[in-house]
Amino acid sequence: MSDSPPDRAGWHSDLPTFHGTTPQVVVRALESFVADASDEQRSAWSGWIPQLQRESLELVIAEPSASNYWAILEYRLPRDGRRPDVIVLEQGVVVVLELKGPDTPLRAGLDQVLAYARDLRAYHIECHERPVVPVLVQPMAKLEGETVDGAWVVAPRGLDGLLQRIGRTLSATPITPDAFLADDTYCPLPSIVDAARDLFEHGDLPYIKRARACTDPALETIANIAKEAAATKTRHLVFLQGVPGSGKTLVGLQVVHARWLKDLAVLRADGRPRPPAVYLSGNGPLVAVMQHALASAGAGGKTFVQGVKEYIAFYSKKKRVPPEHLVVFDEAQRAHDAAQFAKVHKQEEADHSEPAHLLQFMERVPDWCVLVALVGTGQAIHVGEEAGLPLWREALLRATAEDWTVHAPSTTEEVFAGDDIKTRWHPSLSLDTELRHHLVPRVHELVEYLVEKDDAEAAARLAAQIHADGHRFLITRSLDSAKVYLRSRYDESPRARYGLIASSRCKHLESVGVDNSFQTTKRLKVGPWYNAPATDALSCRALDTVVTEFQAQGLELDMALLAWGTDFRRHAGRWNSDLARRHKDRVADPHALRRNAYRVLLTRGRDGTIIYVPELELLDETWKWLLRCGAKPLESQA
Repeated sequence: MSDSPPDRAGWHSDLPTFHGTTPQVVVRALESFVADASDEQRSAWSGWIPQLQRESLELVIAEPSASNYWAILEYRLPRDGRRPDVIVLEQGVVVVLELKGPDTPLRAGLDQVLAYARDLRAYHIECHERPVVPVLVQPMAKLEGETVDGAWVVAPRGLDGLLQRIGRTLSATPITPDAFLADDTYCPLPSIVDAARDLFEHGDLPYIKRARACTDPALETIANIAKEAAATKTRHLVFLQGVPGSGKTLVGLQVVHARWLKDLAVLRADGRPRPPAVYLSGNGPLVAVMQHALASAGAGGKTFVQGVKEYIAFYSKKKRVPPEHLVVFDEAQRAHDAAQFAKVHKQEEADHSEPAHLLQFMERVPDWCVLVALVGTGQAIHVGEEAGLPLWREALLRATAEDWTVHAPSTTEEVFAGDDIKTRWHPSLSLDTELRHHLVPRVHELVEYLVEKDDAEAAARLAAQIHADGHRFLITRSLDSAKVYLRSRYDESPRARYGLIASSRCKHLESVGVDNSFQTTKRLKVGPWYNAPATDALSCRALDTVVTEFQAQGLELDMALLAWGTDFRRHAGRWNSDLARRHKDRVADPHALRRNAYRVLLTRGRDGTIIYVPELELLDETWKWLLRCGAKPLESQA
């Protein structure tokens, strides 16, 4: 074996060393590396290692240059925990092997190895410009191998021939094993919860250069606005707008934890230090999940992220002065109007909306302040959230301070221009690159086709492109098949999050085993659902309990299992929501809220979404529509 750091992989050596070592020695090395390996895993190693060694020897005999190929077994993806079974470095070509028995569903095995290849391309610095070839090795596959969905599928006995073909047809600048296994070569984009942990514990967010290129301009713009506000003693309202999954929340979390903020704070009369910034959200589940994650990491969390309801209730009394000069308000497009504000805060009536209250509080902060409003598109799902950005315009016109300046992308000019509102337009405050889905672009555009645009052919073309890029929209009428797929695909990924999600307004899901009832979802402990270990009965991975759009918005899973409801169904060639449970309060456009709910539900999965369409006649047309739009049947062979 090489002298590379031993914590990167269970085994790594050139092929002659690998096939010349007794299988027991290799297995012991793997057992030492994976301390918690199950008996099933040890048995699999004992079965596979001799076969891999046989194929290595035959490859070297047939292709002497393969003596320089490098075998890496159980490579641990840094900051991730997943372990591809085998990686073969064929000079400059990276081949990822996933070894599966005959009982593993083909779709699950394929998607697992395709995801490994996708993530190495996206997040491993040595793989960005090199071919990364996914290979699924299964006993029942063809000896000569075949390509299925962009991956090779081959029988163990045909592996030597396939590796020989790959080495002869692909080439790139050679990569050394030490370079591949070096520190900081693989740096994935963190989930929102992982990002919060990193920032709280380390004050920094290490993630890939390609993602930083999309979000750093916005961070720099907000930093410059804050420094200007402190230097000129002025007040600024910043709107950061973006498509779903573009990194708005990640930017907000970084802003409130920026080190430069501490140098800008104004000393208060009592001389006590104050926190320079706070992250506010009206999304109660998001706050609960983050605070639960930070508490389990040994941190309090409540000073890092707070619920806007509690924040407003506290600072409404006695004209209290917030300690923070910079406030980030998540999902600002969903801010409550005056009527909903009165209901939430149990007042008979309210003169001001949520934005108006926040501006009032910020005007009490001495010298300067910056309020950063994160704005998503098509995300209004609650009563009282339908007004959107015009609520902020009204609040500005009622503000008492005269020195508010609005900073926003020019797409909001129609809302804020005129009426003596000072505005500056910044292109950097519009995020249009999707990061959530491992840099697979246009996922949100496909969702628009699914739930709003009536062009199935265009949707199918886009769906094929997104599928080829590694993102999954799978569809099934069997809930059990969906669960088998998820457990098989992520059986080697204990940190992966997958779970059952559904609309809150469907009246028929309970009859097919998906309990989305109000009382059941109200009792659900959302923190453990998202954060608990895979073995915990409260974990989303148990696939027993359901979160609705209200508990899913703003949060992420690796894969979502969406139970489609009758509350938003295709009927007579168009979307219909007449069977939805009715709102207690009047809403401006209940159909738009249903469409937005499914827009939210369809964009929760970073790897993709399995759409379960129950065997109900009411949903037959919906099933056919989703198939026409390019969703792939889960049970198909590709």
